[in-house]
Amino acid sequence: MARKKEKTKKIRLQTPRGMKDILPEEYPLWQWFFEKSKKVLEYYGFSRIETPIIEKAELFLRGHGKESELVQKEMYAFKTKEEADWLVLRPEGTAPIARAYLEHGFFNLPQPVKLYYFGPFFRHERPQFGRYRQFYQLGYEILGGDQPILDAEVILIGKAILNEIGFKDKEIQIFLNSIGCSKCRKKYLKVLKKFYRSNIKKVCSECQLRYKKNPLRMLDCKSVKCQSIKEKAPSFLDFLCENCSNHFRQVLSYLDSLGIDYYLDKTLVRGLDYYTKTVIEFNIEAHNKELSVGGGGRYDELIKVLGRIDKPAVGMAFGVERILEIIKSRKIKIETEKPEIFLIQIGPRAKEEALKLLERFRKSNIPVSANLSKDNLKDQLKLADRLGVNYCLILGQQEINDGMIILKDMISGIQENLPLERIEEEIKKRLGARVIVKGSETSNN
Repeated sequence: MARKKEKTKKIRLQTPRGMKDILPEEYPLWQWFFEKSKKVLEYYGFSRIETPIIEKAELFLRGHGKESELVQKEMYAFKTKEEADWLVLRPEGTAPIARAYLEHGFFNLPQPVKLYYFGPFFRHERPQFGRYRQFYQLGYEILGGDQPILDAEVILIGKAILNEIGFKDKEIQIFLNSIGCSKCRKKYLKVLKKFYRSNIKKVCSECQLRYKKNPLRMLDCKSVKCQSIKEKAPSFLDFLCENCSNHFRQVLSYLDSLGIDYYLDKTLVRGLDYYTKTVIEFNIEAHNKELSVGGGGRYDELIKVLGRIDKPAVGMAFGVERILEIIKSRKIKIETEKPEIFLIQIGPRAKEEALKLLERFRKSNIPVSANLSKDNLKDQLKLADRLGVNYCLILGQQEINDGMIILKDMISGIQENLPLERIEEEIKKRLGARVIVKGSETSNN
């Protein structure tokens, strides 16, 4: 009896839903964004920290609460053969920073401690414009200080970063609210639940569940059905205790003195449960609507919950993909480093010598581009022209025999023969003695 041939299912290999590759032509934009942000953050005294992509689930269960939507719906959790505890792909950056602050004894350092991070995070939620299941954040935290001026500093830095990457003041909208401390929140939640009790049938099904588990999150609902109702909800600002009220008033006073425009939004709450007092959201107008590009606020009780050490903190994070999508759609001009010289080689001996020459240029910090897979002079000149270089170096069999190399000015077309052994010095003269090191120009004098 003949065997039936089993049909093999063809699997199309591609990125999982909600995740994407960062392609080589896109990466300069990512690097440009990071360098611009890094410049601002390090000016204000922040140091970079990198936490693991995988953390223990307990960190977020304790920090966010078991009933939070992030824990209930959005975390990628798993177990390994070696681990008895559940592990998760980190869904956000603040709790890991707080854990590192405790684990490495940063609370013994002069306070506050300023840290920033840049990297991937993971949440299982519906992908949308500029939002992915693996997404990147640039975040910064000030740990160990409760002064209102630190809240204002976080907001000032956020605005400075957006300015630095090309957004004008009039394009940046800053929304603020205060959600008080654990004491005044209890009083507000009673009033809020009473308000929603009489409107419970008018809200979406998600908010009906939130009403039982986390009523404050009802104010964060984006459903069209809930918008008109939440606008009528009581304002948290009317229920703040004296300490929280004074804190928020001072934050606004600092912003006024800095000339920073802001909007008070009584419905603004953060999606994570550890926030207290000041909450912040940055919006940019794009595609005929306001898009949230960053947010954060104060979290005075998180470190205490995680490690029983009472250290207040404040910080925020930007969603990198969404910002970069807006930049690409607006065709904002970015500055990227490009080589000024292209090395052309013709023939087997020249190809071998070109490898040695490229290494000499690298050690001398001279940016030179080449394509060693090409042999034809015309093809290599086309590549050089496409790169927009100012000079070409041309190396062939005859030049090697003579110990020389041809320098071609791509603007004037003038060519001259230069000694191969002193080519680094000659090139530096042509570049005005500039040596490019890590994206900055320094004098060779």
